Amino acid sequence: MMLVQVTEPVSLEEHLVRKAADGDRAAFGELYSRYARVVHAILLGRVRCDAAEDLVQDVFLTALSHLSHLRERNSFAAWIYTIARNRAHDFHRAEPLHEEIREEHLQGRPAPPEALEALQAIRNLPDAYREVLMMRLVEGMTGPEIALRTGLKPESVRVNLCRGMKMLRETIEGKTV
Repeated sequence: MMLVQVTEPVSLEEHLVRKAADGDRAAFGELYSRYARVVHAILLGRVRCDAAEDLVQDVFLTALSHLSHLRERNSFAAWIYTIARNRAHDFHRAEPLHEEIREEHLQGRPAPPEALEALQAIRNLPDAYREVLMMRLVEGMTGPEIALRTGLKPESVRVNLCRGMKMLRETIEGKTV
């Protein structure tokens, strides 16, 4: 009697994580390319615009230095998003909880006052809506891309986008009336 060992197929994410943990910089670069926009959206919903860019780098440096400790190699996305949320939380320990968004935070790119108002309104939404709206409106990701990168079901992304946009519209229209 011959025993056959059945192995589960390795996902691309798991493969990249294994290679990156072994020191393959190109594999880590691919992970960065796949997840940086979502990490940026998560951070932008929680911290000043000028801080979000630097914190994206911090999040990925933290991930790189702790990659060998990741037990579930196929859960990199959830892990890096948690690092981003925690990093934003840590950022606020050293910074005031609420700071007005000013144009100089946009690194020389002037923004209309309405855009700054919309960004602040998005930041005041519940997390589930804030994050998908940032991914859609700021990072330009499609609904299916958001679902793929976050692990949410496409229907959940659609519902969160719809409800988030409704809440955003009500908030902005309430201020202009």
